[in-house]
Amino acid sequence: MTLHRRNFLLAAGSLAGALAVGAHAAPTIAKARPKVVIVGAGFGGAACARYLKLWQPGVDITLIEPNPDFVSCPMSNTVIAGLNKLEDITFPYRYIRASVDRFVRDTVTAIDPTRRTVSTAGGGSFSYDRVVLAAGVELMFEQIQGYDAEAQKTIKHAWKAGAEQTGGLRKQLEAMKNGEVFVLAMPMAPFRCPPAPYERVSLIANYFKQAKPRCKIILLDGNEDIISKKALFTTAWKKHYGFGTTNSMIEYRSNNLARAIDVKAMKISTEFDDVNGDVINLIPPMRAAAITGQVGARTGDNGSWCPVDYRSMESTEVPNVHILGDSILSNLSKAGALANNSGKLCASALVEIFNGRQPDPAPVVTSTCYSASTDRTAFHVATVFRYQAADNSMEVQPGGGVSERESEQEFTFMRGWAKNIWADTLGLPQKYRFTNRI
Repeated sequence: MTLHRRNFLLAAGSLAGALAVGAHAAPTIAKARPKVVIVGAGFGGAACARYLKLWQPGVDITLIEPNPDFVSCPMSNTVIAGLNKLEDITFPYRYIRASVDRFVRDTVTAIDPTRRTVSTAGGGSFSYDRVVLAAGVELMFEQIQGYDAEAQKTIKHAWKAGAEQTGGLRKQLEAMKNGEVFVLAMPMAPFRCPPAPYERVSLIANYFKQAKPRCKIILLDGNEDIISKKALFTTAWKKHYGFGTTNSMIEYRSNNLARAIDVKAMKISTEFDDVNGDVINLIPPMRAAAITGQVGARTGDNGSWCPVDYRSMESTEVPNVHILGDSILSNLSKAGALANNSGKLCASALVEIFNGRQPDPAPVVTSTCYSASTDRTAFHVATVFRYQAADNSMEVQPGGGVSERESEQEFTFMRGWAKNIWADTLGLPQKYRFTNRI
């Protein structure tokens, strides 16, 4: 189904209207200010903090984040491919810091759900009425033999954006000689941002085509087939990189889950093959962030993900604990846009709870994900979800869709989408000067 831009904007507007319920609610808050501790200032946590304070200024908000700056995972593939610099996707926390009661740069080490306290590595202790966990995912290196701390110095995953990973992989690609082989190994779903490995292959192929045309890419996919935007990716690969021909720059191998890594031999072992590469990008399996396991919320899918009540994003396992973004057990996309939307949904629900009312019984969230296929073309998928009380699920609704084809216009839309979600999440001012070149 084709997504018309006007229809999508209408759907997005409907979501904004649903979330704005809290904005019109009478601020009849209890005398004692409710205390909310938010763990993680990514797309979910920062959006939740900002909108909760906007809609209910009387709430006391503590936002805890270990990193000095916000580095965006969406658009990080453009840095790996040399289209942007790391600073182009890095943003200050000073605006979100100004919108909460306290911004604590520290790492959360423990949560006591009985005493309702959060402890940090720096010795801090913070009491709460509600705690929101938006800490992303935990990478399970131990699932791949040999992927220990020493191996990680050489073999990058680049699945958490930053100088060491995103910047490090970029430097390795720049150092490759023309004619060498790049290997990307990806895990089985579910994992953070399913289209991103295929986009990464596309953009690295774009870089090789221009700078090192004899280089080859081997994609080892742990899944049975391409799991996101398959027709769009394969069509783009055929058009730009010779996919399916004897001269293809990209070799795709399904059902090839990485089992072991040998750094000295620069070799990945799967159930079927040993694959050598001059540069290896190994993305390990994932599960909900470690702190969700520590508090007892990570019980779904054999202890990997966190079941929640989608009306408020509250854990079904631990009361007064809310989970956002990539950590939840759901058919919802593990993507930045969904994290941002779930942060707003949670903020709206908390406003209702603190005012003695029930949250929206049928909330709607949307997720939009763009993927670049070259340095000038892109495509997207957009999905609208509505809560279904009968089975506590989020059901796909009409109004979403997928691109018919890649285009330069969608590349322009992707740039605008990125700037908008960064600004919305972090409270960047209207005149904020973005530096990203694409």
